[in-house]
Amino acid sequence: MPPWLVICNPIAGRGRVQKQWPAVEQALRAAGVDFDLALSSAPLDATRLARDAHGRYRGVVAVGGDGTVHEVVNGLLQASGDAATIPLAVVPLGSGDDFAKVIPPEAPVGGKPHDWREAVEKIRRGQTRQFDVAVMRGWTDGAAMSQVGGTRYFMNGMDVGFGAQANSNLSTLPRFLKGQAAYFGAVLKTLIDYPVLRLTVQLDDEPSFEFSTTMTAVTNGRCFGGSFWVCPQARPDDGWLDVMLVQAVGRLTILRLIPKITRGMHGNEPVLRMARARRVLLQSSEPFALQADGEMPFGPIRRLQVDLLPGRLTIIV
Repeated sequence: MPPWLVICNPIAGRGRVQKQWPAVEQALRAAGVDFDLALSSAPLDATRLARDAHGRYRGVVAVGGDGTVHEVVNGLLQASGDAATIPLAVVPLGSGDDFAKVIPPEAPVGGKPHDWREAVEKIRRGQTRQFDVAVMRGWTDGAAMSQVGGTRYFMNGMDVGFGAQANSNLSTLPRFLKGQAAYFGAVLKTLIDYPVLRLTVQLDDEPSFEFSTTMTAVTNGRCFGGSFWVCPQARPDDGWLDVMLVQAVGRLTILRLIPKITRGMHGNEPVLRMARARRVLLQSSEPFALQADGEMPFGPIRRLQVDLLPGRLTIIV
């Protein structure tokens, strides 16, 4: 049996990985897990390492946060073509670990991610499930709309508007702020100045509609931003993308919504719409930013297409 490739991001979790990795390594070896170790040291390193693992390793273990998993997923999908990926195991040691909260998919809303000890046991057992994944294509304008940055995949969720701005602000906060404190700090900073976008939205083959939005999110998982259960009914294995479209609203409404979203209790709010689709198209006359799995995959774009790829991601559960 080929070994596993463990891709470890030492700086993930604002130092948490570097602190915990010796114990994780010891536990993996005690569980009889045969593996090679690769350390990521630069942006997209984990993508390259995961892509090169195809055909050489039994599977990949991502040690870090959602950003590390995002890069690994992109490498696995790039290598697998139209087939399912080799197995991916997640050892969650990041700040939010949102994707780990849906492993397994029936994990409850508001639940915690499995810890690294449970992750090691899951790797030892080797049980897998097929998860959906989403592919994004972004375009900017010119003489004709031109694609930028190729294609990128996300396993958990993406958004434009408030969440993308908050994600950008997260990187500017002091390093002593960690976990939920860091995410809420980014939200408070975003309340000072956040974008309102005018979008044209199309869900599958339905008629498109124009929409002024504070935030529009497309998710495969339920939670992002550490503790915001944006689409609480979502499942990463149900063959659907879940969509939350929030109207253009003021700061007081946002402050009223935040506690509800942290509990996943916002579905009946009149200022937002929940929907499902397998393809989502967002377009604007003005450039907009987006975040996906806590990363900024493109520069400002004017058109984004998100398509579901059902069952393409093999996950150790």
